[in-house]
Amino acid sequence: MNKKEEKLQERINKLEDSLGKFEYKEKPESKKKTPTFFTGEVVVLIIITIIVSLLMGSIVTYKLILEKQNDKELQEFISTYNDVINNYYKQVDKKELIDAAVNGMMETLDKNSVFIDSNTSDTFNKQLEGSYEGYGMEIYNNDKGEIVVAAVYKNTSAAKEGIKAGDIITKLFDKDLKDTKTSKFVKDANKHDKIEITYKRDNKVNTVTLEKQEVILSSVSSRMIEDKIGYIRVTMFAENTDEQFAERLNNLEEKGLNGLIVDLRSNTGGYLYTAEQMVSLFLDSSHNIYQIKIKDKITKHKSTGKEDKDYKIVILVDHVSASAAEVFTSALKEQYGAIVVGEKTYGKGTVQELQSLPNGDQYKFTTKEWLTSKGKSIDGKGIKPDIEIRLNDSYYTDPSDKTDNQLQEALKEVKKN
Repeated sequence: MNKKEEKLQERINKLEDSLGKFEYKEKPESKKKTPTFFTGEVVVLIIITIIVSLLMGSIVTYKLILEKQNDKELQEFISTYNDVINNYYKQVDKKELIDAAVNGMMETLDKNSVFIDSNTSDTFNKQLEGSYEGYGMEIYNNDKGEIVVAAVYKNTSAAKEGIKAGDIITKLFDKDLKDTKTSKFVKDANKHDKIEITYKRDNKVNTVTLEKQEVILSSVSSRMIEDKIGYIRVTMFAENTDEQFAERLNNLEEKGLNGLIVDLRSNTGGYLYTAEQMVSLFLDSSHNIYQIKIKDKITKHKSTGKEDKDYKIVILVDHVSASAAEVFTSALKEQYGAIVVGEKTYGKGTVQELQSLPNGDQYKFTTKEWLTSKGKSIDGKGIKPDIEIRLNDSYYTDPSDKTDNQLQEALKEVKKN
């Protein structure tokens, strides 16, 4: 074996060794939250590594890996890929081909295993992280190809300069934005710490300067309703949601909280560790929060709290409430005695792992199942409320506390002795 072959073999051995060391960690090593997705199977990682290597032109190295693995299916994949690239009668976009291959892999699994393109994954990550560096606007392309402001976040540069939802952004500096995709606008804007934009509102044109800053995405809101009944709404379980929730809860408790309503309606979930931290605010360490099932092995996860709260809790849910929202709901229902009001939840009782590719694309696939604190599976079944009640149609035309019959039912329940 010559020196070139020895170095190649050394690279292969290191790669195989690193693939073999991937493992699931129960607790994060830092403050960064462990998501509702964990480390997966070596075979899928090998496939993705091979896909990336093709894009980088390192086919020879991974051919040797395939030969050592003696995996005919993977060799068929490589052969098919090369055949399409070399012999298809038109020019082939390699990225689109790889995206389709990864997407095809995910589609053969369950409905929660999906491929996420780079544009979608960027938005997805920002929401889960709970903050990002930017100007404070959500934007979209309308059917005319214009860039429209969908929402403006409070205390941001866009808000301070008076940008409002519905404004049409026509220029970035002196560049006309006609038929410009939002992804292109974001990419160009993020190259600068300060941008000048021109926008149109009611046929009036304005030009403002926006400065890039950290934008904190708020996922928790709260207020005291009546008779010292606290109300906390949680829209998702992002990385910083537990900190926001703890602060809001503490503020309500300082005002003399007699009971609490936690609104998880339309909350599709997020980080599992965030839900753990939030549940731990109400329960001491003697309580289970949830259990993880990997094949026949079950691991119990306990609260890290120091005390049990003693006021009544009612949780509002609907058919969209899912994942981490169901972990939170089931734990407080089973361990605290919280009353659940609303509609049966979505029923997402599986755990996904999120993996990123070098080009910004991501994929997530199911690696395990989670069970409630008492070992019940809710996957495909959901959590049935103690008081099942649909939201009145009148709420949609005139949204208020009075027309929110689910909230009114929760209030009635909290006030009971």
